[in-house]
Amino acid sequence: MENSMAVAEADAASADAGAGSSWSGRRRSLRAYAVAGCVVVGGVLLLTQHPKSAPRPAASPGPAGRAVIAASAGAPASLSDLTALIREREAQVQENPGNDRTWAALGAAYVERGTRTADSAFYPKAERALRGSLAARPHGNVDALDGLAALAAARGDWSTARKWGAASVGLAPNRWRAYAVLVDAYRGLGDYAAAGKSLDKLSGLTTGTAVTLRTAAVYRDRGWREDAAAVLSDAAARAATPTERAALLSSGGDLAWERGEPQDALRRFRAASTADPHYPAALAGQARALASLGRTDEAVRAYRRALAEHPSPEYALELGELYEAQGLAGPAGTQYDALRTWAAARGANGVDDALILGRFEADHGDARAAVVRLRAEWDRAPNLRTADALGWALHRDGRDGEAIELLRRTTDRQKDGTVRDALFSYHRGSVERALGLPAPARRHLDEALRINPEFSPLFAPRARQELATVTRR
Repeated sequence: MENSMAVAEADAASADAGAGSSWSGRRRSLRAYAVAGCVVVGGVLLLTQHPKSAPRPAASPGPAGRAVIAASAGAPASLSDLTALIREREAQVQENPGNDRTWAALGAAYVERGTRTADSAFYPKAERALRGSLAARPHGNVDALDGLAALAAARGDWSTARKWGAASVGLAPNRWRAYAVLVDAYRGLGDYAAAGKSLDKLSGLTTGTAVTLRTAAVYRDRGWREDAAAVLSDAAARAATPTERAALLSSGGDLAWERGEPQDALRRFRAASTADPHYPAALAGQARALASLGRTDEAVRAYRRALAEHPSPEYALELGELYEAQGLAGPAGTQYDALRTWAAARGANGVDDALILGRFEADHGDARAAVVRLRAEWDRAPNLRTADALGWALHRDGRDGEAIELLRRTTDRQKDGTVRDALFSYHRGSVERALGLPAPARRHLDEALRINPEFSPLFAPRARQELATVTRR
């Protein structure tokens, strides 16, 4: 174990030493290691080597050692290796409760476990461990700050993630991990220019998934889907572990599905599941692609498998809407009840699910309550997804004049609306139709169906119907 951790620390030191390399050279040799939600968390795990340990002959690392080595490069460890690491760190803090680095590593491992399994009960554990690290070392504790930033991002608390990330950068401006969280935080806060600047800093300090996935995300925000897909494909071809490959293929599958290529998306998602059968995003992605292809029974089974691995409110909403599109109100209601239950449990553990709850309430519950919830979310996180959700909730509450101002923002290239998103275009076109604006309504409804003809089993058919009505006028 000690030897494997020494290897991890050496790898990390090597990455830091390469800070002067150009991004153009790095891009050609990108190595991908994890999903965006885990790559920063993992960096804190390469800790707690006993300083007085004598060197040992090289040996194959055990499960916890593999998790540490993966973390040194921002890689997602397998869940079994991550579990072994958590047990090892828990034993170490029992033995030596004053070791701030062990507490920070344990907290980071809890965050990653909670993110990977959708078990938000790990987040309060993570906070206690990270606060324990700060108690042991109140000043200059960059590892704890990085862990707290990653925890806030996992909870969707973008302002707090920015605060801890900025504090970490202030102490250690040449460490990459805080910049990765700052990219996520600024995107969540709707400050896309600042996200791009943080990505520039990040890419100047390291390669790997911290760069790969965030580069793809920023490119997508800018409407550069083909470039994002190229970055992901290049990284997936060089993936070093099955879980790493699954993460990158799944992200590429998401892009393929979004641009209306469900068959290509399905191929990527299935390859991701072959690499790691328990990777939940690959299962949910297959379900989405199968639904787009009209293979409904297979889609339902894939959603059920995804929810068994990862009980996500978002997946429950998607499955519920798939049932509703088939006229199956009972099964749809079961999924909506599960969504509420899971969101309540996650909220008790500090997770902000206001966006998914607001989307659900706008279409399937109380639109006025959705407006209240999403207005508060807009104050906290004024990004394009929130603008779209709040605009649509206002429409559903009969307030189309207010709605259209927000929905125009999501597709206005002068106001960061560079994402080509079928749902954004559908929502804008539908509200323009309600306002008696046939020409723009026709343009945006048609755009939604050209971007992704089957963007939703429930709403794509409605988009076609609405387009037919404005076309006949």
